[in-house]
Amino acid sequence: MDHQPKFFENLSGTGKAIGVLTSGGDAQGMNAAVRAVVRMGIYVKAKVYFVYEGYQGMVDGGDNIVEVSWESVSSILQVGGTVIGSARCKSFRTREGRLQAAYNLVQRGITNLCVIGGDGSLTGANLFREEWSGLLEELAQKGKIDEDAVKKYAYLNIVGMVGSIDNDFCGTDMTIGTDSALHRIIEVVDAIMTTAQSHQRTFVLEVMGRHCGYLALVSALACGADWVFIPEYPPEEGWEDSMCVKLSENRARKKRLNIIIVAEGAIDCHNKPITSEKVKDLVVQRLGFDTRVTILGHVQRGGTPSAFDRILASRMGVEAVLALLEATPATPACVVSLSGNQAVRLPLMECVQMTQEVQKAMDEGRFLEAVRLRGRSFENNLNTYKLLSHKKPDAELPKTNFNVAVLNVGAPAAGMNAAVRAAVRVGITEGHKMFAVIDGFEGFARGKIKEISWGYVGGWTGQGGSILGTKRTLPAKYLEKIADQMRTNNINALMVIGGFEAYLGLLELSAAREKYDEFCVPMVMVPATVSNNVPGSDFSIGADTALNTITDTCDRIKQSASGTKRRVFIIETMGGYCGYLANMGALAAGADAAYIFEEQFDIRELQANVEHLTEKMKTSIQRGLVLRNENCNENYTTDFIYQLYSEEGKGVFDCRKNVLGHMQQGGAPSPFDRNFGTKISAKAMQWISKKLKETYRKGKVFANTDDSVCLLGMRRRNLVFQPVAELKNETDFVHRIPKEQWWLKLRPLMKILAKYKTSYDVSDSGQLEHVAMHSPKEAETGAI
Repeated sequence: MDHQPKFFENLSGTGKAIGVLTSGGDAQGMNAAVRAVVRMGIYVKAKVYFVYEGYQGMVDGGDNIVEVSWESVSSILQVGGTVIGSARCKSFRTREGRLQAAYNLVQRGITNLCVIGGDGSLTGANLFREEWSGLLEELAQKGKIDEDAVKKYAYLNIVGMVGSIDNDFCGTDMTIGTDSALHRIIEVVDAIMTTAQSHQRTFVLEVMGRHCGYLALVSALACGADWVFIPEYPPEEGWEDSMCVKLSENRARKKRLNIIIVAEGAIDCHNKPITSEKVKDLVVQRLGFDTRVTILGHVQRGGTPSAFDRILASRMGVEAVLALLEATPATPACVVSLSGNQAVRLPLMECVQMTQEVQKAMDEGRFLEAVRLRGRSFENNLNTYKLLSHKKPDAELPKTNFNVAVLNVGAPAAGMNAAVRAAVRVGITEGHKMFAVIDGFEGFARGKIKEISWGYVGGWTGQGGSILGTKRTLPAKYLEKIADQMRTNNINALMVIGGFEAYLGLLELSAAREKYDEFCVPMVMVPATVSNNVPGSDFSIGADTALNTITDTCDRIKQSASGTKRRVFIIETMGGYCGYLANMGALAAGADAAYIFEEQFDIRELQANVEHLTEKMKTSIQRGLVLRNENCNENYTTDFIYQLYSEEGKGVFDCRKNVLGHMQQGGAPSPFDRNFGTKISAKAMQWISKKLKETYRKGKVFANTDDSVCLLGMRRRNLVFQPVAELKNETDFVHRIPKEQWWLKLRPLMKILAKYKTSYDVSDSGQLEHVAMHSPKEAETGAI
């Protein structure tokens, strides 16, 4: 059956009033969610109210519940915490408190609530919704409201968004604030590593997470920690001995520092707490290592939200308003959440029940079950961590006699080194000899190739750029020399980590199979490029780091612009012909416009943008931000747009331009890129092992089918291996971009939040899904 496309222009909020509140512990990105709810609500002509100080403000009423305008949420996108305040509220837990809250809402005609908070806040909201009609009747009996009001405001609709740095809510891959908290942790770990290195110290770091080990686990994965303690997966009996053995082995291997990460809720298998002090004392007593404890505490909640959290919260906020507009008395309270890169709606109570199941499983010592209930992404993190952190003794490793080479191709991207590290370590665990190729295909042809060990890649996760060295050169002109090197070093499989050139390179190598048997081996590509322009994958390693660089820079520029008033900045971003960085950067930085190649524009559109900014300068927001992708149009250059804006804006605003350039390729990789690079690369290596077994015949490896040259990409919700030959049809080779790109669907979001009239296809959203219990098998198919 064919669905008619559904457009949000046809949904009207006229006559509706939406209240937005933040409750429970604060989290970075809550403000971005508040901003999106307010602007989307006003956009569809609904009235929007702030409820200050969470449920407390709802109970107290008065000045705590105020109608807001478009400008009320200006400049809050880059602010951490929540500007409307959050408080724990005892009175809302009583029926009297909820009665008062209902009265305050009815006085203002508010029957739609958007609650941003943790599971406690959302459970409270659901109870409030269930009691609503009873509360109104009680108010009518007491004579506080009339019968008409009871009929008119008969139903309360509730949509939740999960704001919690712990990522402890089932049904959602990432909660608002988690990515930013990881940024804070990783900044600290990177800083501690340099001092630990100098003094040969052991550091025990305590991170937040009373009931959930997500932050501890992912930060351990992202910095290559020696040991991690989390509540869901307590260490086995006798862990004290095995930990000390591991630490001293690492020291013996010339590793100058040890990092141990402890979640504040860590326990042993008897449910007894494991504290950071206890771990420190153990190391000092048994090994005599110089050991220090650092407790990160509330630093993790603070600071500016990461690009990921801003985009996540903006998408969730818009989705929440859509859900409220479409809600009927029959729809259950729902949470909007993220699965892969899809926004989904889930019944609130199903998520809450599942979240409580995890705690119950942990209390009862069913730890494997707890890990499974946490979801695919958590389980994958744990399995990958276990795979990469502990090297088995040589005697226990299988011996396959296969040689696998890893190389970087294209421009540097942050996270490449994390991918190389994961590939090398998984390869060694699977019994292969791992070889590193220096300087891409060019280095390969010159014989710059060497075997590398487990320890060689230690500490690589946090390093930016490409340690192996990378070149854009394609293999076509060196085919004979590369074939010679493959034969000389007996290379049985290739793993290429890189951008569009890596993809072209694999196409060339597979075409050369007819002539050279040496290329008849399994080959896999892992996408790594800041441009995010590789066909077959929604994300590339390095794009998140670049996006954060752009966002940080835009924040600074906006600050400078709001100081001088009436100023518009034109900022040029990288990306080749791919507008991902410009478009997503604009969404994360709250820009007024983004010019990209994928959406053609003409002089009329430029003129309309200038007029839009002229109108904006009449309001209290006297600054503008415009992003332009470097190749969006050959004639409308950054200089041209700058001159046009300067001329047309004369007397109203002045203009400045900024080309961000190569700073977008540098910097330490973000937690997302470290984690994504590590997991995707480990999976690619396991695929190579499987293919090697399948194609080994009569003493040699021979693979010449299309499915033995693959690209591993993230597609919607899963990691998928796709033959590069099949991806040819999906590629625009002239402009080096995929023919279809998922993020173009988010383009209207940026326009809506910048107050442009636009069309927005919302056919994808709206179906209420159910919280799926995944089978253990499914964990292998791999959500990120």
